[in-house]
Amino acid sequence: MTIYTTPLQFGYFFSLAMWLVFLYRGFNQNRLSDKMLGWVMFILAMELQDYTFGFAGINVLWNELNGFPRDVTLLFGPIIYFYFKSQINRSFTVRRRSLIHFLPYTIYFLYHIFFFVQGPEAVEWRQSSTMDNVLFYILLIGTWVSYIFYFTQCLKIYRRYKRWSLNQFSNLELIGFNWFRNFIYAMIIWLISRQIMNVLDIIFDLDFHQDWWWNLVLVAVTFYIGLAGYSQVQPAQINFNFDELLKDEVKEEAQEIERKDDANHRIDMLAKQLSEVMEKEKLFLNQDLNLQYLSKRLKTNSVELSATINQTFKKNFNDYINALRVEEFIRLSQDEKRSHFTLLSNAYDAGFSSKSTFNRGFKKIKGAAPREYLAKK
Repeated sequence: MTIYTTPLQFGYFFSLAMWLVFLYRGFNQNRLSDKMLGWVMFILAMELQDYTFGFAGINVLWNELNGFPRDVTLLFGPIIYFYFKSQINRSFTVRRRSLIHFLPYTIYFLYHIFFFVQGPEAVEWRQSSTMDNVLFYILLIGTWVSYIFYFTQCLKIYRRYKRWSLNQFSNLELIGFNWFRNFIYAMIIWLISRQIMNVLDIIFDLDFHQDWWWNLVLVAVTFYIGLAGYSQVQPAQINFNFDELLKDEVKEEAQEIERKDDANHRIDMLAKQLSEVMEKEKLFLNQDLNLQYLSKRLKTNSVELSATINQTFKKNFNDYINALRVEEFIRLSQDEKRSHFTLLSNAYDAGFSSKSTFNRGFKKIKGAAPREYLAKK
């Protein structure tokens, strides 16, 4: 074992182990997102495989398996895309028409396996042909087009999901914004580092020891994705349907033109009803309060209630609930009977779920830290 082989072997076998762990958890808990993340780990292992075997002196990939289609980069984009969609929507399934996303890889696989099954002579003829050189560059361009397309789609889903969640949940600790963002950035960093080394390799004709460094970046990404992905909270009831949301937005815009006057009247009535319920029942004290539950409580739908909060109170759902919690916290903190309570205890009693959420929400609403704000009162 050397400085070159040890990190790669750790990353390679860790990826394969996490592949099996995610698949087991996915089947055991009937969670498609874990299965998809498991296949992400498998693809990362395949990306490490050539250098891991090569530095270990294992030449089976270039001898007995020469010509076998082991490049899985065209699977990378679709798998990540489906992972995102399944992570934010428990009811998401990969339907038959979704299989078109795997068509480029299927073409690549069939082309290579056609020659591989015919034996070494057919493989050597293919590898020495002009057609194969042309197809190599087509594959390279297609791979990067795939990366750009699917990462762009994931970023769109992430941004819309974030906006949607702010109007759906009062406790954002379980939503996983940072994980999705960091997941995308980690992948982009790895791909850019690999491309930089590829360019340097073309310019300076580097040997395997010199262009080994992008594999080290990949090992770091592998450990981050595996460990952080496994520890992510798995909400059981999130059903964010990106495609349906786009349709609903178009539908809502068309309906809004037809019923604007009536909607304004209904919004005024709903806002009054909402304020009365919050004042009397203090539903905001429930740390897990969400828009769906509140809309059912008010006998309306989540779209109308969200629009009411946005238009009447000029806040999204999360900020609206946190503003009520902040006022309740201030009231509790100024109550002489609670003078022996800590600020954090009052924050929990006001409906906040954690210290970080409380401090962040309080400063956003009041413009100062809780202790600083109370000192001025």
